[in-house]
Amino acid sequence: MTSSLGSSEPRLRTAAVRWAEIFLLVVAGVFLALHAVHLRADFPNHSPWMDWAKYTDEGWYGDAAIRHFQRGDWYVPGDFNPAAALPVWPVVESGVFRFTGVGVEPARALTVGIFALILMSVYFLIRRWQRIFDPSRQPHLAPALAVLLLAVSPFCYVFSRMAILEPMLILLTLLALIAASYLPEKSNGKGEGWSARAGALLPVVALGLLLPLMVLTKTTAIFLLPAVGWIVFARSGYSWKQTLRSGIPVVAIALSCWIAYYAVVVKPYFLDDYRYLFSANSYTGMTLSNAWEVVYEAFEDGMWAGAILYPLALGAMAVALLMRPRVLRNPLIPATILWISGYMVFISYHYNLQPRYYLVTVVPLTLVAVLVCEDLWRRRGSASPLFSTLGVAGAITLAAMVVTDARQTLDYVRHPEYTFANAADRIRQIVNSDKEHNRLVLSISGSDLSLMTGLPSICDDFGTMELEDRVKVYHPGWYVAWNQVDDDKMDALTPAYRLHRVASFPVMDDPDRNLLILYRLDPVEAVPSGPRRQVHRLPQVLRAGFGHPSGQNPLQQLQP
Repeated sequence: MTSSLGSSEPRLRTAAVRWAEIFLLVVAGVFLALHAVHLRADFPNHSPWMDWAKYTDEGWYGDAAIRHFQRGDWYVPGDFNPAAALPVWPVVESGVFRFTGVGVEPARALTVGIFALILMSVYFLIRRWQRIFDPSRQPHLAPALAVLLLAVSPFCYVFSRMAILEPMLILLTLLALIAASYLPEKSNGKGEGWSARAGALLPVVALGLLLPLMVLTKTTAIFLLPAVGWIVFARSGYSWKQTLRSGIPVVAIALSCWIAYYAVVVKPYFLDDYRYLFSANSYTGMTLSNAWEVVYEAFEDGMWAGAILYPLALGAMAVALLMRPRVLRNPLIPATILWISGYMVFISYHYNLQPRYYLVTVVPLTLVAVLVCEDLWRRRGSASPLFSTLGVAGAITLAAMVVTDARQTLDYVRHPEYTFANAADRIRQIVNSDKEHNRLVLSISGSDLSLMTGLPSICDDFGTMELEDRVKVYHPGWYVAWNQVDDDKMDALTPAYRLHRVASFPVMDDPDRNLLILYRLDPVEAVPSGPRRQVHRLPQVLRAGFGHPSGQNPLQQLQP
């Protein structure tokens, strides 16, 4: 009788863990669904994250897709054209816009879908390595718990609903880690059939394609490559010889793809735009005199990722590296540490401490916290009292984080605001009601306005052509400024236009950008008619790929 009861205990424990996992995943699914509610709403006001991206980046980095469907040509000479260097996101966005039309809600729905794929990839990645290291295949709560923590995170909620580059970069990085985990451990090929060889080749090709896709999504992906490299190294049995054998084909495929894109598309046609993106983002405030201060500030701002998550993850890394190195046998833990460290190097060097940059670190922070805490918890009975205490403390902290984060996320869901969205609608009404002025809007937030309203726009801040020259070429009819007209913008506009203030709209909560002002641009004198400047013509194959009508002047869509 005692033996029968004893044998049933493992089955009961397994069933309890499985039901607990189902419960965690159901709750995570509910919070994931909440990400798709109020998609047109503004970035939440009075949040801890004051990020400029909420005014600009959704339009900037999807501009090629927006312009392609709204004007018939994705490229505007002289303006900001980041798709030349970062084509992945606008291509993906174009696939959605083809069916939904251009709009901020489809763009954000796409990002929510990508976030759902991120959660699935996190679950699969953790489960993958647990099955490798635990052949008994006993159920673990770590995959479901990691998914739940990300789903309820208010930081993930506010940024994974924005049509920005970071979610796509996170997804591709996770897929690269998954592909690397399937690289063949041995590749001598002896006695292997065609199916086995094809199965061994598939992850090599997949990883070789994913690496350039990461870089062509966001160039900062190069700081994440060491994390992928560690999985390759681990999969090769920590043998440098085997790593080279597996890695050289991957690198060859990746470099071939990137070089082909650069040689065929960038260098002949968009080299200036490609170089401009790097020059515009090459600034850094880090010097030898302030290096430690910069690193400390970047490290401190990691709290944006989560007031509980960040210190818990740092503590978990310290335990793994200093007190319990055995957990590093799971290659996923060193890989997540390299992921976090690599991106923190970029953040520190760039020294433009915007909260969205830290979004890329949230997934590895969550993974390392959950995996280390689970290891301590599962071994609390056989480990030292210190590790037992740490395991219990980690479990309590994770539970507290779920409750705290869930409450904050629910508060954002219950209180949507539409100040920016409503201002954009009002600007569209004013511009469309005026039949005398060009509908083209000049603004640093112009691309966001195009995404929300369909109004054509060019940027007043970034572009390969000087603003004064750009204004003369494109003749905008309206200017939208934040709070005031800066001196350099006024100097570029006043030779050709008188600025007439038409309306202003209180928008969002940033003290530097909380008033959106619409100006009508009245020409100082009539613009003389005559031949326009020569337009650089792209080959038909490049235009046709984005739906450009044959022979159409790409500037015509910008004129009245």
